[in-house]
Amino acid sequence: MNDDKHKMLQLLQRTAGMTANQRLVVMLYAMHPADRSGAVVETAAGLAQLVGMSPTVFSRTRRQVIEAGWLEETERLAHIKYYRLTPKATGERVVVELRRAT
Repeated sequence: MNDDKHKMLQLLQRTAGMTANQRLVVMLYAMHPADRSGAVVETAAGLAQLVGMSPTVFSRTRRQVIEAGWLEETERLAHIKYYRLTPKATGERVVVELRRAT
């Protein structure tokens, strides 16, 4: 199994307690092309259309996912906000272990 598939399966496992729509939004952000900062540069309406969800339901669900710590806002272009997965979603370690000074 390649590394990308393995990461997607791990993400599916980590999102097991979420609703189907919440998981769909997280997985969509995980699979959609992103810029160098990890931001998915696509509007909510465009993403909603990709998965057959109304823009209103998509935005509400995305807000829930943000509040749960799975997505974060990265930048704005005029009135459009862009988001990326957080370390909670990517499974990256966010705590740097302290070492004793010598």
